[in-house]
Parts: sequence; C-alpha cells; structure tokens
Amino acid sequence: MNGFTAVGEYGWLTLPHAEYAVALLVGGAAVVEDLMRRTISNLWPVAALAGGIACQMWASGWMGLGTALLGVLAGFFVFLVFYLLGGMGGGDVKLMAGFGALLGTGRLLQAALFTAVVGGILALAVIGFHTLQRKLRRAEAGPVVAIPYAPAIAAGVWLALLAAKP
Repeated sequence: MNGFTAVGEYGWLTLPHAEYAVALLVGGAAVVEDLMRRTISNLWPVAALAGGIACQMWASGWMGLGTALLGVLAGFFVFLVFYLLGGMGGGDVKLMAGFGALLGTGRLLQAALFTAVVGGILALAVIGFHTLQRKLRRAEAGPVVAIPYAPAIAAGVWLALLAAKP
C-alpha cells in the first residue's frame, strides 16, 4: 500500500466533490479578483496547484503527483503562446497551469477548448456591447478593451469537470 487511499470516500467527501470544491473556490476567487483588480495574484494558481496535487494523489497515490506535474506543464505551455503573442496576461497562464494539476493532461486540453469557446463568447459580448455603446453615443471608436480571462478559464475548468462526470 502506498499510504494513500485510492479513489475512495471520506464520509460525504468524494474525489469529484473535492475537485469541484477546488475548482469552485479557486476559480471563483480568481474571477472576482480579475474582475475587480484586472489581475490575478499568485495565491490562486498556487492554491489550484496544491488542491490539484492533493486530488491527484488521492486518486492515484504517488503516481498522481506525476499526473499533476504533467498537467501543470501542459497548462503552462498551452497558454504560454497566447501570453507571448500579447493576448493574455501572465496570471492567466499561471492560473491555467495551476488548474492543470487538478485536471491532468487529458481533461486540461478539454478545459482549454471550453475556455477558448467561453472566451470567444465573452469577447463577442464585449465587442457587441462597446459597438452598441458607441452607436448610442455616436462616438468614435475608443481604445481596445482588454477582457479579463479568469472567468473564461474558470468556466472552462468547471465544464471539463462536469463533462468528465460519469
């Protein structure tokens, strides 16, 4: 025995409950901070990392640590390209890397796709809102508005967890 309980239950707490809790608490906090301050502090990616490692090790013992670390690398590199192109901030990259620990590589790629869809919908909504606002004010086009991406990341992670539900 490796010292950890493989996918089991502790009373009412199951592994999926723990994953949902990490995603909800960390994702929710990151969304609030990103909307209010337009930045994501390092606390939330680290919390996602810690929660993800704990969940992966709960599911697979010490092998879960490797799964979590591969997920971190995948999450980092999936969004690094967009950061280097100037399309998102470093906090977004770190948040997705942290959630990579929770999701592992398979569910992380699914979460990245969900995140892209939700991010596209948010971008269209913001563009539509600003276009309507300009028409109503009969104003010239203003500066490009940056869209906080933590809501799209959190939604993508939640959707990936829900899609994996048996």
